[in-house]
Amino acid sequence: MRTLLVEDHPSLADSIRCSLEDAGWRVDVMYDGVSARTALETESYALLLLDIGLPEMDGFALLSWLRKRDTRLPVMLLTARGSINDRVRGLNLGADDYLIKPFSLSELQARINALIRRTRHDGQQIHRCGALAFDVSARSFTLLEQPLTLPPRELALLEALMARMGRTVSKEHLAAQMFSMEEDGSFDAIEVYVSRLRRKLEGSDVRIVTFRGLGYQLESAQGDAPATLS
Repeated sequence: MRTLLVEDHPSLADSIRCSLEDAGWRVDVMYDGVSARTALETESYALLLLDIGLPEMDGFALLSWLRKRDTRLPVMLLTARGSINDRVRGLNLGADDYLIKPFSLSELQARINALIRRTRHDGQQIHRCGALAFDVSARSFTLLEQPLTLPPRELALLEALMARMGRTVSKEHLAAQMFSMEEDGSFDAIEVYVSRLRRKLEGSDVRIVTFRGLGYQLESAQGDAPATLS
């Protein structure tokens, strides 16, 4: 999953980025509101972490602009402004959560997990494709009822395929989910990660099918319809 972090303090931004990347996120960092607006216009994100006191275009203005274009993107405000008026204003403009600085990185990650569950899945759910199961809350997979441990890029790839299981997912979309703007997200690299995942899925009824010129599709060899369990 890919997030946009908008924070004008480089040291804090770097700490948050490293923490989220360790948890398997792909993170793009912007230091002002105008650059962030450009990124939101051109890239696809699963989450926006937004400071309020930004140069050029503050967080409130960016949030107001965003909600006129996209009502679905989860937004968490990260700010030192702790007054009731600021919190109410941010929530009324469309923020989904509000975290006051200073905060612990563990609390940030816990809030992100809760926010993603709440805004995208209406609570904790298990998604299944044959013998493969994905725990939305823990962002973890099991295969044949056993934990399937994956490095961050393979996790992001399989998560993107699972989110659209039964449908073809383009390499462009996969690259956007697997790599940040500063990383080399070549199609050749995606093919390497797909090959690694296929080896790990061997012996099960789950397969990644290639559609030449279109992308990849995750499906069960048994042809069962994908299931979502509460």
